[in-house]
Amino acid sequence: MNIPQSNIKLLEPVLKEFSAVPGSLITILQKAQEIYGYLPKDVIYYIAEKTGSTPAEVMGVATFYSQFRLEPIGKYLVMSCQGTACHVNGSEKVFEAVSEYLGIESGKTTADGLFTLEKVACLGCCSIAPVIMINGEAFGNLTPEKAILILKNLREKEGAL
Repeated sequence: MNIPQSNIKLLEPVLKEFSAVPGSLITILQKAQEIYGYLPKDVIYYIAEKTGSTPAEVMGVATFYSQFRLEPIGKYLVMSCQGTACHVNGSEKVFEAVSEYLGIESGKTTADGLFTLEKVACLGCCSIAPVIMINGEAFGNLTPEKAILILKNLREKEGAL
């Protein structure tokens, strides 16, 4: 296992609480992702070992549900809503502008590690459509220009212009 022992210890309280509870694999994976930001391969193997599952079973659950990430994400997770209200209000143009500005497609992270871009089905912010959410904060009534300005401001804040 390549994860330093101290980092694996972060998962111990979760495994102690849930590893013997039938049907708790999703909960364990959710907690692991909260700890590490994604599900490293070594963590998947460790969870399998501690829960009596096979790595294939754990990986099957991790790849079935879209909430789980198998790769690290950027400092800013940009989720572009593609729900009906957003779609009819121009979300595809907003997404295209954001994608072009960042130079990445959905599911990818910028080379500087600042931004990860994801298309999502619905953010539940229909009254302010179209919407992007960045690290849990919703930005609505967007135009492509407004969305890019938000990202430029974040880059400037990070000194990454």
